[in-house]
Amino acid sequence: MPEPQIATIDVRRQFHAYPEPSWCEFYTTSRLVDYVESLGVDEVFVGDETLDVDERLGVPDESTLEHWYDNAAAMGARSDVLESTAGGNTGLVAVVERGPGPVVGLRVDIDALPFEEASDSSHTPAADDFRSENTGVMHACGHDGHMAIGLGVLETLMHEEFSGTLKVFFQPAEEVLGGGRAMAATRHTADLDAFFAVHLGLGHPTGEIVGGSDRPLALRQSRATFHGESAHAGFAPNEGRNAMQAMSTAIHNLYGIPRHEDDLTRVNVGRARAGAASNVVADSATIDLEVRAGTNDVLDYMLSHVDRMLEAAACMHDCSVSTTTIGRAPRVDSDGVLSELVADVASRHPGVSSVKRHAPFGASEDTTYFMRRVLENGGNATYVIVGTDHPSGHHTPRFDIDERSLEIGRVVLSDAIFRVLTGERAQDDDL
Repeated sequence: MPEPQIATIDVRRQFHAYPEPSWCEFYTTSRLVDYVESLGVDEVFVGDETLDVDERLGVPDESTLEHWYDNAAAMGARSDVLESTAGGNTGLVAVVERGPGPVVGLRVDIDALPFEEASDSSHTPAADDFRSENTGVMHACGHDGHMAIGLGVLETLMHEEFSGTLKVFFQPAEEVLGGGRAMAATRHTADLDAFFAVHLGLGHPTGEIVGGSDRPLALRQSRATFHGESAHAGFAPNEGRNAMQAMSTAIHNLYGIPRHEDDLTRVNVGRARAGAASNVVADSATIDLEVRAGTNDVLDYMLSHVDRMLEAAACMHDCSVSTTTIGRAPRVDSDGVLSELVADVASRHPGVSSVKRHAPFGASEDTTYFMRRVLENGGNATYVIVGTDHPSGHHTPRFDIDERSLEIGRVVLSDAIFRVLTGERAQDDDL
């Protein structure tokens, strides 16, 4: 094989230095298009060609989108990509068509998280000069590495002989669980025979591969706003309708939802905002909350209680409430066929020291929308974990990865996908 153009470590560091939040990945999408086109990929879809725009969740306000759009333009993002992604239609799909045969998809996520990255010299990205250049945003979950792996797999397989189609989905807005549903609802997933998703780390060390993660939690994240009427708290409190009281009643009651016998449940109110001054009855109050469950049916049970309690709390204090879904993901487990395949491939790779065919995920992920559609259409789907050592947990200012895991991920996924495309295992030396 020729020397690869995609040096996974260098690419990961480039993306790490310029992170962008969910639905604002304008510069990231532009750089991805550059890389994909440089490989000679047959078809590259961008913007609303990759998304069902009406299915997006958690899209930020117009001023936030404009800020990141302008920032990307100042950074030199391509005008054609900016035009296609305007309004938060970020992400892309790269398609390699080689005639009749299996259609295989790989999904990697591309967004970052909204907090400041550590800056001291003990933090490798700071010490080696690839710390985030964007204030208040960082890649703290490995999505920079996921993009590097996805590009590496794409390049590797373009140098292989097969009959079939490879699609690589560079999905926006995973961190708000808002992009998976929108991308999975398009025609690009309708014909997939097999589907792979990948994540770095998640508690697994460098050298460990999980062929198929399962038991992700079904989830809904939402924002509830209580609407009342303001009044002078001393002069005429009886004329007010206190939204803060409705909010506090709702918070208290949400934590009292009975747990379900069939599976675990989670409820959390993570943010609350209300009031203007101590002498004003609050006319508006907002909470951001999430509900998780071990099965989709148990999540439905929880949501019926949540929605009823929000309405009841509002009614109790003569207020109204409006609720918006910010993010959502169903539970879908990896299937045994592809999990076993990945485990078999990984066991043959010299850089892999430990193989697990299955392991619980324990959190939530919106790639399950892809998985559900593929499985419902009679295909196979798996969520692969590539272990990596890191100095702190995911979603922390000091998060980092062991960059040796990037090449492990590239080779294992390339080999596994090649086996599906050809019906036989690729030789390690060829990858």
